[in-house]
Amino acid sequence: MKTPDEPALRVEKSGNGVRFSVKVVPGSSRTMITGIFGGMLKVKIAAPPEKGKANQTLIEYLSRFLGVRKNQITITAGAASPVKTLQVAEITPQQVHQAFNQDIHK
Repeated sequence: MKTPDEPALRVEKSGNGVRFSVKVVPGSSRTMITGIFGGMLKVKIAAPPEKGKANQTLIEYLSRFLGVRKNQITITAGAASPVKTLQVAEITPQQVHQAFNQDIHK
């Protein structure tokens, strides 16, 4: 959960979409957003960090969450790192914030 003094998710306009960072915690019991950490989205992933399974699960989860196709989400940096930069095509920063605010601020 986001606390009142915690910074918001940093979402930058990039090309025909947006770019933002995600801190991934693979091998969790279930896939879920756990909040904002240092301007990054923090997501627990119920997949091991091997053979791209955690990355695939992250993309599938965020595509459903944001209401976009899986092929609209690309990991542009950090594919083998827990901190990743994602590019999401055909979406605005406002749409991203709206989707995350509805879940994170419950």
